Amino acid sequence: MKEELIEILFQYREAFASDNEPLGAIKGHEVDIMLNVERPYPPLLRRPHYPASPRAREALESHINELMKLGVLRKAGHNEEVEVTTPVIITWHNDKSRMVGDFRALNTYTIPDRYPIPRIHETLTQLSKARFITSMDALKGIIKNVLTPHARKLLRIIAHCGIYEYLRMPFGIKNAPSHYQRMMNTIFPHEFSEGWLIIYIDEIIICSETWQLNLKRLSLLFKKIL
Repeated sequence: MKEELIEILFQYREAFASDNEPLGAIKGHEVDIMLNVERPYPPLLRRPHYPASPRAREALESHINELMKLGVLRKAGHNEEVEVTTPVIITWHNDKSRMVGDFRALNTYTIPDRYPIPRIHETLTQLSKARFITSMDALKGIIKNVLTPHARKLLRIIAHCGIYEYLRMPFGIKNAPSHYQRMMNTIFPHEFSEGWLIIYIDEIIICSETWQLNLKRLSLLFKKIL
């Protein structure tokens, strides 16, 4: 059994990503953000940058430069009209830094996306029928969503070093899970209808009654990903 699984994983090794590889993008699917307020936008959506210590400033610059290299951010031009700015901060955990946008104001004015997210009890019911289960996680799934030009203008962040525009969906946005769930359901409609594929945002689960069927379904999934 182990050898059969390894053979399939090796055959479809290009379906797997790592932190050292270029960040992929979801093709044919752009995400928009709709607000419940009209222009001119309220002052809460036009925030100044937060004060930061020298250590935090250095970390911010490092994160911003890395995201620009990955094609996630771009610097706003001098002549561009900027209507919305969200401040960013640095959080620390075990001496490692993380850049976080304070999207509370933007989320407050964002029209909710009511697309359904799978309920846990329904997922458990599906899992109870399976003898073999394969679980996978989509690496940086949310941020692989490409934004519409309109959404990009709403997702501009501000720091001591300037104003930057997100080209991909960042973490912390109100409807990000719903957008991603809709996209995944659109990519795998037949697999969902047959009842053997479960996707909870960026968690992917294959359920099967036999080992050979599980391997077959795993291959089908990898083919569609590629």
